[in-house]
Amino acid sequence: MKPIRFRISGTGEYLPRRKVSGSELARSVGLRERDLVDQGVTERRWASPDETSSFMGAEAARCALDEAGWKASELDLIVGACGVMEQPIPGTAALIQRRLGIGDSGTPCFDVNATCLSFLVAFDRVLAGFALGQWKRALIVGADIASAALDFSDPETSVLFSDGAAAVALEADGPHRRLALRLETYGDAADACRLEAGGTRLRPRDDLAGFLERASFQMDGKAVFRATSRPFPRFLARLLDEAGVGPEDVDLIIPHQASAAALEHLKRALPNGHAKTLDLFADIGNQIAVSLPLALHRARGLGRVRAGERTLMIGSSAGVSLGGAVMVW
Repeated sequence: MKPIRFRISGTGEYLPRRKVSGSELARSVGLRERDLVDQGVTERRWASPDETSSFMGAEAARCALDEAGWKASELDLIVGACGVMEQPIPGTAALIQRRLGIGDSGTPCFDVNATCLSFLVAFDRVLAGFALGQWKRALIVGADIASAALDFSDPETSVLFSDGAAAVALEADGPHRRLALRLETYGDAADACRLEAGGTRLRPRDDLAGFLERASFQMDGKAVFRATSRPFPRFLARLLDEAGVGPEDVDLIIPHQASAAALEHLKRALPNGHAKTLDLFADIGNQIAVSLPLALHRARGLGRVRAGERTLMIGSSAGVSLGGAVMVW
């Protein structure tokens, strides 16, 4: 695969105003605060009603545009990369475009959805468009409100998640190189992680009670871990082989913040993985599709993204899918 060149011109984030401490979260789910500490949880963020996905996404987008030195009107494309849309129709990208004040610009907007790997898929599509000469400047925005559908009767799952938004401004023909990007899906485990209401299968007018019963997120954590951990070594080997790098050549690991257990499994999979992995789980939690771009934003802010070094961006998602990209800065 020929490397695709690009530039990250700006990144940004937005975290909801409400901080949920470990003690408050423990009371919400009926656990001791010590239980949460043992699971690597110290704080979460929950969005207020006025902090919609498009509001948070637009705030993060403005930060990314400010760093890039771009006006919103100078964008060639906006991609919404959310795990759960603000509403089924229209897509979140169009709502963000309007909030950025360019709702009459004609700038193309669309959403992609690969749940927690949505940013990775959006990134792949944008870089393909760069290579084809379709666009020169693109904005990818992820915004998710996990707290809207958490089932607090399931403490093991509900304490993992948090809300927020992140944005990445990308430009064609820059100094960065994408060496490889890979996505694998194992649909036999699709029921292990699901939110069944909100689509077309369950219809409120036919069965409102059934619709409401399935309007909360459901996850079998052990089943998800089994479904992702079994193919993971083979997946990682294929990804690195496609990139032409060895495990020891990776300088930085930017992961989806799935859970403390998932992060530990990843850290052990690569040489010196504990030192190389950006772990934000305790304070930020699993922000669904926001986890990857927000971790990328934080890595840049911490000075951990250095010219010439190799970064592995990697994660898993409902589906069940594995995804990763190898880049050189």
